[in-house]
Amino acid sequence: MSTKTKVLISLIGLCIVDIVIPVPIVALILIYVVLQKPPWFTELVSDIYRT
Repeated sequence: MSTKTKVLISLIGLCIVDIVIPVPIVALILIYVVLQKPPWFTELVSDIYRT
């Protein structure tokens, strides 16, 4: 399974959880990524755009 497919499935899963639970999990993850700039996120983005 490619990285793009894994990311898409993960985002769909997070969106479903976001709909069921009233806490905005996707927004919290986005805030974390914007403020902390974790290395795993930049590696993931570069892996997605490399292919």
